[in-house]
Amino acid sequence: MAKKSILITGCSTGIGLDAALTLSARGYHVFASARNDSDLTRLTDKGLKAVYLDLADADSISQALNTVLAATDGRLDYLFNNGAYGQPGAIEDLPTSVLKEQFEVNVFGWHELTRQVLPIMRRQGHGRIIQNSSVLGFVCMPYRGAYNASKFALEGLSDTLRLELRDSNIDVCLIEPGPIDTAFRKNALTAFENNIDWQQSEHKARYQKQLERLRDPKPSSRFTLHAHAVTQVLIDALESKNPKARYSVTFPTKLFVWLKRILPTSWLDSILVKG
Repeated sequence: MAKKSILITGCSTGIGLDAALTLSARGYHVFASARNDSDLTRLTDKGLKAVYLDLADADSISQALNTVLAATDGRLDYLFNNGAYGQPGAIEDLPTSVLKEQFEVNVFGWHELTRQVLPIMRRQGHGRIIQNSSVLGFVCMPYRGAYNASKFALEGLSDTLRLELRDSNIDVCLIEPGPIDTAFRKNALTAFENNIDWQQSEHKARYQKQLERLRDPKPSSRFTLHAHAVTQVLIDALESKNPKARYSVTFPTKLFVWLKRILPTSWLDSILVKG
């Protein structure tokens, strides 16, 4: 029997890298994507099939998928949409062009890749699409508006897609991690420094606290888990006969699922504004 094939985006570090290595060791035919040459070389050195893919480039998405299909006789069993980044900054300080860049990677790139994968899965009669969302896909925290908006959009698209594929043999699942020990904060710091004129902002004092948090190499929360915690949930989403629509990872995510259900909005806001 041929190995089950999976394309994973965002494999340079963190969740994507752990998932690629774990699933490869588990017997999957893994295609691990990244966009920097150094990351692609490192993935290859780790024994993975590395594929160049830039989620902000539609041609790159098509070429990456063609590379995968050429190696699998035109089949793809699973897609794990994971590659993303967080753009910090208050809404009023966020240039619209920067918000568009956030959506280009976190939403539009995923949408384009998913659209190209669906005909393949329909033709072969099965498939499963796993979307790596976030606790910030269903609750908001201040100074994370661009990322919040992108993940809320992803959740809406994923829920709709799940309904539209109800009569097919293609499943759509969301994974909603909370704090995970990855390079996310490092990348967010770079995005903040490049795109937010924080020195001139009304939010300057709060930004200074945000910068301290982003620059601190220690985990941001005592509930922070290793990326492997997401991989374990991913395996369940891939291999379960009846996968869930949503998987919560980390205590904060599970807590906020419950709090959002029972608390008035004003009470929940008073908790979230401290985040």
